[in-house]
Amino acid sequence: MKNVVIASNNAHKVSEIESALDFEGWTFQTLREAGVDSDPEEDADTFVGNARIKARAAHAITGGAVLADDSGLEVDALDGAPGVLSARYAGTHGDDAANNAKLLRELSGVPDEARTARFVCALVFIDEDGTETTARGTIEGRIGHEPAGENGFGYDPLFVPDVFGGKVTLAQVPASEKNAVSHRGNALRALREKIQATAH
Repeated sequence: MKNVVIASNNAHKVSEIESALDFEGWTFQTLREAGVDSDPEEDADTFVGNARIKARAAHAITGGAVLADDSGLEVDALDGAPGVLSARYAGTHGDDAANNAKLLRELSGVPDEARTARFVCALVFIDEDGTETTARGTIEGRIGHEPAGENGFGYDPLFVPDVFGGKVTLAQVPASEKNAVSHRGNALRALREKIQATAH
């Protein structure tokens, strides 16, 4: 048996990770479920850097296997912003409405063809023995002109992924379809392959 502590208290994230890393004998817990209080300052300037900060902090406390992720939105017309500041772009952490409103203001007057963007997810897995494995996943698309859709969170109502023909936002597709193509889903599939490759 291997218990992996996920450096997050987001239940949605845990269920997505469980289905992607369905190795026999692996179980997953959030920080809260594991009784771990870890909230390090995420002050790196890259997604993988922030994921590593969270993973190492949790590993230092638990001494066991941990998995951390950091993700966000990169908009080409804004030189990659909001980037690592995605969750607090408008100033308040997790205020999706304010973040989306600010993004639309920043892109005011920018034509469709210049509104290209991608969601990025970086994962850092640290095994019991301290071995680090990293993976990255992206989903390409563009930023719409107004929010659409009730599913999803964050910038999903504004993000129009290429993979669905550029016709719908991530907030307009069912969770199962989103997970099959999402940046986190792609990163988890890459991580799974790396873990499998080193296990043999």
